[in-house]
Amino acid sequence: MQVGMARDLEETGSSSDEDVVVEGPEDHPCIMWTGGYRRIPILVFHAEAILTKDSYIRLIGERYRLSYKIVRTDSRLVRSLLSAHGFREVHPSSNEYNLMWTGSHLKPYILRTLTDIQKVNHFPRSYELTRKDRLYKNINRMQQTYGFKTFHVLPQTFILPAEYQEFCNSYSKDRGPWIVKPVASSRGRGVYLINSPNQISLEENILVSRYISNPLLIDDFKFDVRLYVLVTSYDPLVVYLYEEGLARFATVRYDQGTKNIKNQFMHLTNYSVNKKSGDYVSCDDPEVEDYGNKWSMSAMLRYLKQEGKDTT
Repeated sequence: MQVGMARDLEETGSSSDEDVVVEGPEDHPCIMWTGGYRRIPILVFHAEAILTKDSYIRLIGERYRLSYKIVRTDSRLVRSLLSAHGFREVHPSSNEYNLMWTGSHLKPYILRTLTDIQKVNHFPRSYELTRKDRLYKNINRMQQTYGFKTFHVLPQTFILPAEYQEFCNSYSKDRGPWIVKPVASSRGRGVYLINSPNQISLEENILVSRYISNPLLIDDFKFDVRLYVLVTSYDPLVVYLYEEGLARFATVRYDQGTKNIKNQFMHLTNYSVNKKSGDYVSCDDPEVEDYGNKWSMSAMLRYLKQEGKDTT
């Protein structure tokens, strides 16, 4: 996060008692400089500060009176991290803040009112990537522009009800199964499998994709992989990929039989779904990476490599 008090940081001297405590902001572990001639100060957050409650870590936020507000969401982790770095929470309606953490996309008029020292946790129109219907349409457009082989990353998909007839025509050639998902939901909510178009509810916009009926399994269980990506800038594009990932497992062994088509614990890998299963196994030891229904990505790759899979 770019610190809002850039000029104050650069002009800080060492004549007062307060300055002596800081020992020069350029040496503080929470400050990193970027740009030519150390022009732009970046605030670096340290996760361990939540546990240590280090007063020196809090010093930058308190000294420069940095503040935040949380709007239309709640996150104990975000609140704890910011508080541990000396940020003061203000009312959701306040305009005196350096960081707004919100659970929804911001209206253009709000974005236009932001000052140079205010940051938000959403880029404009980022739903073009996070909404399932918009992601599909954008990938479809890329396929048309750069070729299907280059962007062959999604199964055949339709957006209903707009493309209902096209879906029915395709279904008559391949009877499925197909998987149905709300276009703007998460955590497995509203997801189900079908064998017939008659099983679809058209009361809301949905995405229907050809179901991958022969997935790669580990010990006969379906799994998915989560990669953690942080985009800090779109122009220029700056993307950080976390070195580790997470593999999440279903809790019922996979079976292609149609009689199991409604068993979410077999077909879905979402934690929010499988934690309700009586077969869910958690692992409380952070040193163990390949036990229970959550593995590290590294453990998953090691397992697949041992099975002769081309993990590269």
